[in-house]
Amino acid sequence: MEFPVPNPQSSIGNVPSHVAIIMDGNGRWAKQRGLPRLKGHEEGAQSVRAVLRAARQAGVKYLTLYAFSTENWVRPKDEVDGLMNLLSIFMDRYAKELLKNKIRLRVMGQPERLPEKVQKKLVKLMDESARDYEYTLIIALSYGSRIEIAEAAKAIARKAAAGELDPETVNEQTVAQHLYLPDVPDPELMIRTSGELRLSNFLLWQLSYAELYVTETYWPDFKEAEFFEALKAFNKRGRRYGGVENT
Repeated sequence: MEFPVPNPQSSIGNVPSHVAIIMDGNGRWAKQRGLPRLKGHEEGAQSVRAVLRAARQAGVKYLTLYAFSTENWVRPKDEVDGLMNLLSIFMDRYAKELLKNKIRLRVMGQPERLPEKVQKKLVKLMDESARDYEYTLIIALSYGSRIEIAEAAKAIARKAAAGELDPETVNEQTVAQHLYLPDVPDPELMIRTSGELRLSNFLLWQLSYAELYVTETYWPDFKEAEFFEALKAFNKRGRRYGGVENT
C-alpha cells in the first residue's frame, strides 16, 4: 500500500518538522474488550501505519515513536517476547512500504538488549532505508532519557579526562551533540495517547520546548483523523521560547 503524497492545498498550516509520540493505552484498550494485552499491541501496530501515512501526507519530516522503554523490561516475559515478535513481524511486513515511500528507519536507545534476530532485521532495514529517503521514522527501543543523558555526560567526561575537551567550554550544544541522534532536530510537538499526564522518561532533553498534546484516545484507536487534530491544536499554540508573543 502506497502512502499518500503530500498535498500542499490540504495543508493544515504550520506543520511541525518533528513529532514525537508516546503510544499509550494498548493494554487498557484490550482489557475493555476482554482481549489479551498483546491484542492491543497488535492493533496498535495498525495505528503506527496510519500515523505514518498521516505524517507523510502532512509533510512531517521526523516521527519518533516510544515503542519500548528501559522500564518495560520488567513486564511479564510472555508480553515482552510478544512485543519483540510484533516488531519483527512489522519489519518483515512493511519494509517494502518504508523503502517505496522513502522513509528511513532509525533507532534510539539500547538496541543491543533486543533479541539477536530483531537486531539483525533492524540493522538491515536501517541500512537499506538510509540510501534514499525523504522522511525519517525513529523508534525508541529499550530507551530511557535519563540513561541517554547519563551516557552523554560520561562521554563528555571521558573526553575532558583525555584532554580532548576543555570542561569550561561545555554548554547545551555540547550535551546535545553527545545524545543518541545528535543530527535530528528536537521535536516541536509531543503527543501522548490514553490521557496520562507525564513524560515517562521520554526525550527529557529534546522536549524542553515542545508543545504537549494529550488525548484520552487509546493508541489502538489513534488513526489519521486524530493525528491531524493534534496538528491543528499545534497551530493554535503561541510558541514564544521564553520571549514575548508578537501582537
